[in-house]
Amino acid sequence: MTDKIVRIGGASGAFVDSAIAVPQLLTVPGIDYLIFDYLAEGSMGVFGRMQNANPASGYLPDFVDVHVGPYLRDIKAKGVKIVANAGGLNPEGLADALRKRAEEQGVKLSIATVDGDDLRPRIDELRARGIAEMFTGAPFPEKILTINAYFGGFPIANALARGADIVITGRVVDSALILGPLIHEFGWKPTDYDLLSAGTVAGHLLECGAQVSGGTFTDWQDVPDWAHTGYPVGECRADGSCVITKPEGTGGLVSVGTVAEQLMYEVSDPQAYFVPDVVVDFTTCKLKQEGPHRVRVSGATGYAPTSTYKVSVTYDDGWRSVALQPIIGVDAVKRAERQGAAILERTREMLRDRNLADWRLSHMEILGNEAGYGARSNNLSNSREVIMKLVVEHDDRRAADLFWREQNSAIMNMSVGTSIGFGGMATPITQHFSFLIDKTELEATVTVGGETRVVKVPTDGGYRPERTVRPPVPAPPEGTITASVPLVSLAWARSGEKGNLFNVAVIARQPDYLGYIRQALTPAAVADWYRHFLPDDRQARIDLYEVPGIGALNYVVNDSMAGGINKSPRLDSGAKGMAQQLLEFPVPVPASVAAAVRAA
Repeated sequence: MTDKIVRIGGASGAFVDSAIAVPQLLTVPGIDYLIFDYLAEGSMGVFGRMQNANPASGYLPDFVDVHVGPYLRDIKAKGVKIVANAGGLNPEGLADALRKRAEEQGVKLSIATVDGDDLRPRIDELRARGIAEMFTGAPFPEKILTINAYFGGFPIANALARGADIVITGRVVDSALILGPLIHEFGWKPTDYDLLSAGTVAGHLLECGAQVSGGTFTDWQDVPDWAHTGYPVGECRADGSCVITKPEGTGGLVSVGTVAEQLMYEVSDPQAYFVPDVVVDFTTCKLKQEGPHRVRVSGATGYAPTSTYKVSVTYDDGWRSVALQPIIGVDAVKRAERQGAAILERTREMLRDRNLADWRLSHMEILGNEAGYGARSNNLSNSREVIMKLVVEHDDRRAADLFWREQNSAIMNMSVGTSIGFGGMATPITQHFSFLIDKTELEATVTVGGETRVVKVPTDGGYRPERTVRPPVPAPPEGTITASVPLVSLAWARSGEKGNLFNVAVIARQPDYLGYIRQALTPAAVADWYRHFLPDDRQARIDLYEVPGIGALNYVVNDSMAGGINKSPRLDSGAKGMAQQLLEFPVPVPASVAAAVRAA
C-alpha cells in the first residue's frame, strides 16, 4: 500500500463561516485540497427563494467574492484543488462566475460541475405518487422551494480524474466533499466498504470546519486564541487512517476530546450512519493523540450502501413574526410575562376584527430567566434585565405584519422599562420534508471542459441491518458509591439537532469513568432530565447506543425539537445547548473518584 499522504483542509462548515480559513490553510506545506461545505436544509430554502426572485442566482456569491475568488492566483500556484457544494441550485451559474473572476486575474483553471440532484422538474410526478414524509408520514407539500437528492463521492472523483482544478456541486452529502478526493487519489472502489467508511469519517470530521479543532468544545477554557482559531487539516492515507491537525501558529485545539465530540456530532445510530456510498459504523473508530494538535483516527468499518438516495424538500409554510423586547428593572420577569400576554390578547382581537384566523402558533420565552431549563432552572424571578421573546405564526402575511407593528407599540403603552426592541420584520417559514428514492431513477452528471457525462454508480444496495452486531453492554462498576460529581467532571459532550430529535454524545474522559456514567445516565433518567422538551401526549423515547471504540454513549431524544431547526420557535432551535444542560447531571461515584476529579 502506498505511503502517500493527501492533505485536505476543511475551509467552511456553513455558508456563514469565517473568511480567515482560506489564507490560513494555504500556508500549510503540501496542502492538496480545500473543501467548502455550505449547504444545509435551511440554506437550500434560502437559495430557493433567491432563485425565485432571480433565476440566474441560486448559489452563494461569497464563494467568489470572499472565500475563493481573492486567492485564485495562490491556489493555482500551489496546485491546490477545490471541492465545494456552494453551487446550491445553480452549480453552472457559480462556475461561470468563478471562471470570469479567474479570467480577470489571468488564472487558467478547469472548473467542473456536478449536477442531476435537482428534482424540481419532477415535482408533479412525485406528488402524484402520494409520497409521504419518511419520519412523520406527512403528505407531500404544496409550495415547494427546492427538492434535491443527496449524491455521494464518486461523481466528484470522476470530475477530478478528468482534470478538474475546482469542482462545484449541488446537493451532495457533506462528507462526500472529502470522500470524493480520497476515492480519486487512492483508487478506492465501490465495494471497498471499510475504506469508504473511513473516508466518510474523515469527511464528517472536516466538513464542519473549526468545530473539530477546538470550536464549541466542552473544555472551552483550554482552547487558546479564539480570534485566530485554526481550521482543520486531515492528513489522509490509503489505508483509511487520518491525522487531524491544524496550521502552525494558529489558535484552537486538536485533542482526543475535540475530535471525539465532532465524531459523534449529529449522529443517531452510530452503527448505521447512512451516506450514498456506504453505511458507516462509528463504534469501531479509535482515536490516539500523537503529538500537540495531532490526533490519529483509524478503525472505521462499513457495510454495503442502501439502494436509495435521501431526498430533501424545502417548502413555504406560512409566516412568522418574532418580537425581542428588553425589559429592565425590578419585577422585570413578571412585567415581561404580562406584556407578552397582553400583546397576544390585543393582536388576537385585531385578527378577529379583520376576519383572520387565530395564530396557529404562539410562543413566549423570557430570556434571562432560564426558560430552557424547565424545573431545573435557577430561581431568577428577581432578574432585573430580561428579553421577552414572543413568536407567532400565521398562514397570512397580513397577520404577521400586523403583529410586528403592534408589538413595537408596547414600548409606549405597556410595561415601564421596556427598551428598544430588535429582531426582523415578518419572514416566510421554510419547512423540511424528506423521503427516499431508488438510485435507479437518478443520474449524476459531471461537466468538465464543456463535456457532460453520466457517472454510473452502484444502484443495487445490499445493506442488511439484521447483520449488525451490537457492542456488549459494559459491566456495572465496582466499588462503594458514596459521593456524586457533575457529569462534566467525567465526560465531554456534544449535542445537535436532526429534524424533530436531537442527539447527545457523552464521551468518558477516562475509560474507568464510563461504567459510572452509564449506570447513572439511564434512558429513563435522560428522559426525565429533558422532560420539559418532550410532548405530554406520548411516552418519551430515548435511544441509547454504545460507542466502545472511543468510550462513548450516544443518546437520541426523539420528538423533542418542536419541529426542528427551521420550525422550532425556541431559543435553542439547533439543540446546541442540550449537552451543556446534561453536563450538570449528578453522577454517583466512589469517594476516591470524586476526590480525584475534584483535585484535577
